[in-house]
Amino acid sequence: MLIKGKYIKPSTIKRENVYKEHKEYIIDKDYMKLPEERKEIEILKRLKSDEDYYGDFGKQYMSNSDIWTLLKEPEKYGKGKEETVPMVAGRYFHVSVLEPEKKHLFNIVESSTRSTKHYKEVSEGKILLLKKEQEHLDYLINKMKSNFRFHSDIFNPLNQYEVPGITELFGLKWKGKADIITPDVLIDIKTTSNIDKFKWSSRDYNYDSQAYIYQQIFGKPVIFYVVCKVSGRLGIFKPTEQFLIGGREKVQKAIEVYNNFFIKDAKMEITQHITEEDL
Repeated sequence: MLIKGKYIKPSTIKRENVYKEHKEYIIDKDYMKLPEERKEIEILKRLKSDEDYYGDFGKQYMSNSDIWTLLKEPEKYGKGKEETVPMVAGRYFHVSVLEPEKKHLFNIVESSTRSTKHYKEVSEGKILLLKKEQEHLDYLINKMKSNFRFHSDIFNPLNQYEVPGITELFGLKWKGKADIITPDVLIDIKTTSNIDKFKWSSRDYNYDSQAYIYQQIFGKPVIFYVVCKVSGRLGIFKPTEQFLIGGREKVQKAIEVYNNFFIKDAKMEITQHITEEDL
């Protein structure tokens, strides 16, 4: 359970309800007497739902996805994002590994491209996965499952999956949803187009700020378990202190942009934003 941004092992508190297939939160009777903690438990229950996590309820919290927008496209902050093929593919990948019981929610289209008449009729303007894309993703997932280290680490019976958490960083409220909480670390599963360049591309995709934020929320280090979309090679990447420092700096810069242009009484319009860097 996550309380005040800290993970508390179930064995350390009296339990009224225990996790059943990772779906019920542990509730400490004494904690229920405290309004602030009771409110936090209810918030986490709501954030367990994707609808609330990504919807209006979850938008009261900052998240790592806001880092990219605030630093790279600040004029689009708060306007929502159009769904893309990589987003749908990434969601299918995560659900297939972490919540396979939800795979039936994805509509798969037997079509060579998205320009065919059949696809357009079936999709009704939405982005759906093509059958060949699903098959390739399933291939990557099977590569991970067939590797002993990956399988034993990801599917350890003691693990918890898709666990939300909240904390405060630099005066703002933040949320995160851990892919996998193990007894010792957080495991975050990723795909990459070039595993040999993941060490550098991970910074481009703000995995450094994600690692920093999640470590602050859950109180455990993050490790990335990665599969290459091209070669099928697997890799395990452990963030260094320098990696986390870089992530913290991104969080601070993003908050600076937010405070300058998006707080209730902001004194500047976003049109006045300028990126300044030392070369």
